[in-house]
Amino acid sequence: MSGPILQVALPSPLRRLFDYLAPANIPLEALRPGLRVKVPFGNRQLVGLIAGLSTSSDVPSNKLKPAIELLDREPLLPDALWKLCTWTASYYQHGLGDTLSSALPILLRQGEPALARQDLIWQLLPGAYPEHPAVSRAAKQKHAIQTLQQHPHGLSHTLLSQWGLTRATLESLEKKGLVQQTSQSQHHVNEPLPLLREAPLTANAEQAAVLAEILPPPQSSEQAASSQPAPGFRAWLLEGVTGSGKTEIYLQAIEHCLRQGRQALVLIPEIGLTPQTLERFRRRFSVPVVILHSGLNDRERLDAWIAARDGEAGVVIGTRSAIFTPLARPGLIIIDEEHDLSYKQQEGLRYNARDLAVYRARLENVGILLGSATPSLESLHNVQRGRYQLLRLTQRAGNARPPSFQCLDIRSRQLDAGLSRPLVQVMRDHLNQGNQVLVFINRRGFAPTLMCHDCGWIAECKRCDARMTVHQSPHHLHCHHCGSQRPVDRVCPKCTGEDLRPLGAGTERTEEFLTSCLPDYPVLRIDRDTMSRKQAMQSMLKTIHSGAPCVLVGTQMLAKGHHFPDVTLVAILDADGGLFSADFRGPERMAQMITQVAGRAGRADKPGQVLIQTHMAEHPLLIDLTEHGYAAIAERELAARQAAHLPPYSFLSLLRAEANSSALANQFLDEACDLAEQICEAGNWTGIDLLGPVPSPMERRAGRFRAQLLIQAEQRSTMHQLLYNWLPQLEQHPLARKVRWSIDVDPLDMF
Repeated sequence: MSGPILQVALPSPLRRLFDYLAPANIPLEALRPGLRVKVPFGNRQLVGLIAGLSTSSDVPSNKLKPAIELLDREPLLPDALWKLCTWTASYYQHGLGDTLSSALPILLRQGEPALARQDLIWQLLPGAYPEHPAVSRAAKQKHAIQTLQQHPHGLSHTLLSQWGLTRATLESLEKKGLVQQTSQSQHHVNEPLPLLREAPLTANAEQAAVLAEILPPPQSSEQAASSQPAPGFRAWLLEGVTGSGKTEIYLQAIEHCLRQGRQALVLIPEIGLTPQTLERFRRRFSVPVVILHSGLNDRERLDAWIAARDGEAGVVIGTRSAIFTPLARPGLIIIDEEHDLSYKQQEGLRYNARDLAVYRARLENVGILLGSATPSLESLHNVQRGRYQLLRLTQRAGNARPPSFQCLDIRSRQLDAGLSRPLVQVMRDHLNQGNQVLVFINRRGFAPTLMCHDCGWIAECKRCDARMTVHQSPHHLHCHHCGSQRPVDRVCPKCTGEDLRPLGAGTERTEEFLTSCLPDYPVLRIDRDTMSRKQAMQSMLKTIHSGAPCVLVGTQMLAKGHHFPDVTLVAILDADGGLFSADFRGPERMAQMITQVAGRAGRADKPGQVLIQTHMAEHPLLIDLTEHGYAAIAERELAARQAAHLPPYSFLSLLRAEANSSALANQFLDEACDLAEQICEAGNWTGIDLLGPVPSPMERRAGRFRAQLLIQAEQRSTMHQLLYNWLPQLEQHPLARKVRWSIDVDPLDMF
């Protein structure tokens, strides 16, 4: 066999590489790991990445197929990012090909060239001026020259109409030798500009102390002029109360990074935070700031990815998947709202972007700053172990004061759309004073369920163990688990009664009620249903930031990082749901949610008030939270977790299975459990508990039955020893093809 064997990582759930012969007429020196190749795969063609070269293969030589085409001359991913992807695949027990595919924009997965899109630029040539004899009788051409004189670096063809120019006019000037066309990448910067568009805010004492820990001491002019080495790995956890100025810390840390000639990567949990984050960063910095999230089209995403890779973008802002964005000169990574569950991917490659960010910072030898008003218990545990340095901001910035808390006992009180009369009166008082009110209800739709008042029948999803949610616009029943929809029943299918009533309140019902009882003030609903349209969030935020009195009704989308300076009252309609969660993380999440939502109140110079409606006003969690803050809850929960040997004091993996029958899913997990026990016994591994199998909390979803097996280990290394030996055998198990199964390492959701 002549020539090397290409070991290709393909976008496939199979945890293996695929062998191919090199494409015809490609020299050996042109073949390197990290290059994309197009290969035949069954009756399809796939794009994969070369993961290695070999001189032999387990595939018979007469069955080896040649790759069709080599797509790159240089590896797409820098060495550190390649290492991050291989570590990710190994740690999360996922195929390398699928992992690498997740790290690339869709167009690169499809084989498009990894080249920056060129922008056509029109520029004046020397000797061109408005009074030139060649344009003395051509008013449009004279105007074009005058306009281009205002743009010494040229004017993009996409902006011609904004300046009253046409392509035909410029082509006429080109024929006369007065202008020329050039091309450059969209994020190209013609000449250095002052780094800052606006000056930093003056840091208060706490902010100055935090910055002193993050930023190195000032350098001499000789040191500053020399080439800057990598800043070195350090991890800081910035615990700052809502409104304490964490974003200003981020901005000044990024400024230092940019002055060293390096780039910064900023992760945010939700697309909804992107517009305000982008606006604030672009207002501060003159360097190109790009965004990466699922709301972009494929070309926009590739353009931003290339600008980051080529070093043209100084700051990259993105959601979870942006952790895989290459940087030419990495200098700093920031994780905003580091506690947020959105950083954990729940399907396919189930990675945690926060944890990958820390590992990437170590690989890149740069600092990482994790910020939150409600840090995760895992991050606080890393502080205790000396892995992170804790930095605190305990005071709100400027003249803002922390809001006052009050639990409103709603036992025996009449509720209208989830609101008690005392709460509505307090809302009216705040609105009459010219302020804004935020109403938080973590349940979208009109009502959680539809019930027959005659016989008690409840509208349930036919494919899930869940109730259908009533939606008003349009009027239908909707399952929020599998997405199925159907018309609202007019008569009860059980007793044929016609008295069908929506029970409970969702965002739609609360909006409808408040619109009727507070007719003088607009009611704005912010949830996934109203924000599905592009630009919807920006439009809503523009209305809110006008400062006019209004009521905001929304789900957890409102709790994440938004700055509403005119909101003086936050009302949490139902705090009881999280008090009795079966999930051991329930108290932590409940405390985080209440603290984050409450943080929207009183962020400017107006005092804020938080009202929490509850049937359990004496509950210890609510008392601790309202009287002592999130830190008291975190301290208590860490102690409880340690006593119960729960994460972060142990390590979990969750084997999930689903099938057309519950018996089949349970049989697969039973046999998987037996196999794991045999492997542990053979390896003499202790400190591993296999819990289950048990039905999932929602056993039937989308017509399939689900069950799970929990693996708990005292040591992370022991857990992974088991997984490395266990999963390859599970892949060969006879039942593995009859069920849909997956492994979730470090699961955050037991659902």
